[in-house]
Amino acid sequence: MAGAPRLLSRFLKAPARGALLAVCLWPALPGGVAADTIASARYSEPTDRYAHGVLGDAIEWGALELTLTDGRTTTFTLPTDHVFEDVAPRLVDLDADGAPEVIVVEADVTAGAALAVYGPAGKITETPHIGTRNRWLAPIGAADLDGDGIVEIAFVDRPHLAKTLRVWRYDSETLMQVDSLQGVTNHRIGEVDIAGGIRTCVDDPEMIVATANWSQLVAVTWNADGFVTKPIGNTTSRAAFARAMDCRDP
Repeated sequence: MAGAPRLLSRFLKAPARGALLAVCLWPALPGGVAADTIASARYSEPTDRYAHGVLGDAIEWGALELTLTDGRTTTFTLPTDHVFEDVAPRLVDLDADGAPEVIVVEADVTAGAALAVYGPAGKITETPHIGTRNRWLAPIGAADLDGDGIVEIAFVDRPHLAKTLRVWRYDSETLMQVDSLQGVTNHRIGEVDIAGGIRTCVDDPEMIVATANWSQLVAVTWNADGFVTKPIGNTTSRAAFARAMDCRDP
């Protein structure tokens, strides 16, 4: 098979992409966890049918595998015109019911990437696809950014081109865009991971990203009044991002 050497090489790399996400933080359900609660998630069925290569190689993923708390495993296989173009699935309790949903990046081979949310029964909702082949988005994270009790999901739309932070609110199993901010990024072409994330050090959650030209590390907060961007360092190495995420600004 023509793609076999690349597939083999894919599995010999460090498990940054497609790795099992087994450590999840969400409150326990009173009286125990329901049998259909997701315990972990991972990508499977590697494929080279979408040779974008934004994450360092031509291999993406054709399926999402969920393991439930009762030990059962369920797999959602994408149609051949879609792939998971992502580092790893993310488990977050988006609706505060005590059980996590799964946040993924799902790309259409002609319409580009979208951010999607899956549950134990399959896809719940997704943002619109960017609209053009080989256009991607890089998740930042999910949190109640404005303190109103509803979780928002943040990502950088086209971190190599548009460099626009977008905030989407997850409410009643739907996603609605509530704001956007130009001039930031969290990924360079070819990197196998996504920099930064969301931290809560003292007060409000902060999104840790870089300026568009990678000259500064910044912390971005958001609420009903809009965005506030605070420079926190002139170094944008992965070590600097890690320190910032640990509330130790460079």
